[in-house]
Amino acid sequence: MIDRLAAEIEEKYEILTKQLADPEILRDPARYAEISKAHADLEEAYRLAVAYRETRSVLEEAEAMLEEGGLDPEMEEFLAEEKRAAREKLERLEEELRLAALEKDPDDQKNAIVEVRAGAGGDEAALFAAEIQRMLMRYAERLRLKTEILSVTEADLGGVKEAIFAVRGKNAYGIFKYESGVHRVQRVPVTESAGRIHTSTVTVAVLPEVEEIEVHIDPDDVRVDVFRSTGPGGQSVNTTDSAVRLTHLPTGLVVTCQDEKSQLQNKERAFRILRARLYDMARAEQQAKLAAQRRSQVGTGDRAQKIRTYNFPQGRVTDHRVGLTSYRLESVLEGELEEFTEALQARDRAERLAAATS
Repeated sequence: MIDRLAAEIEEKYEILTKQLADPEILRDPARYAEISKAHADLEEAYRLAVAYRETRSVLEEAEAMLEEGGLDPEMEEFLAEEKRAAREKLERLEEELRLAALEKDPDDQKNAIVEVRAGAGGDEAALFAAEIQRMLMRYAERLRLKTEILSVTEADLGGVKEAIFAVRGKNAYGIFKYESGVHRVQRVPVTESAGRIHTSTVTVAVLPEVEEIEVHIDPDDVRVDVFRSTGPGGQSVNTTDSAVRLTHLPTGLVVTCQDEKSQLQNKERAFRILRARLYDMARAEQQAKLAAQRRSQVGTGDRAQKIRTYNFPQGRVTDHRVGLTSYRLESVLEGELEEFTEALQARDRAERLAAATS
């Protein structure tokens, strides 16, 4: 099976290489871009397939010479060692090939839209929502990804009720999708006079950002309302009707943007968020129908699922999906999330590999 897989990968890569030099394809920018991406995506698997073929050749040659016999002890020892090393390398290459051949989530390369919302816990939840937003934006900065605030609704006593921002760059969605779920905080709120520990929650939704050509929205399906922007407690922050509320009539989805002074900018941002939500909804429906198809996020994908706990008294952060605990709470809140992402990606790959080989 692995021999056939390696051969198929080599054959497909060579076909794509030839197509990239085809004059007709060179004259078609869209087709050329599609083949270039497929060629680049297959490059690592091709390298492994070539290494697998060459290593198997070494193993077969060593085995044939040992079977013939008539070798001096030194040569026999050399070939036996070469055979052992080739077998070990083949075992490693087999696993790497299986992983490289797994179908990738096509959304992983997309930009992401991250929605952070205060959950249970009132003012404390709003304060923690602001910290989670900051943590995620710091993480993006560490990875040299660009961020853009799309919408923020501030809470009366500080923090945010809701914050929506975009993350742009290579594999943005593929990295940030693991943050989707319920983040729980355990600490003594600043408003708590008795020193009791409270538990509050923040919900994070991570959506792949999609282009207009990927999700068509019929203008007749959207009601557009404009109104005057307001700040916390009803304080006016704009004297013009620049805030925009979109209502998608078929689904009932509502998106509001009021951060910009321009009605046009608010409308454009609102449509970006609406497209992402509609795409996510359609994808969730497809995944529900195809029960055998693995979900795109580690765990059940249900955003009501508790994914991580931030315990301030003990200075620890625990990710419940992989059972990973870090006692670097302050560093994590500064955006140092790599160890969690790597553990979740490793589990994701292991589960997909198990599903593919079962």
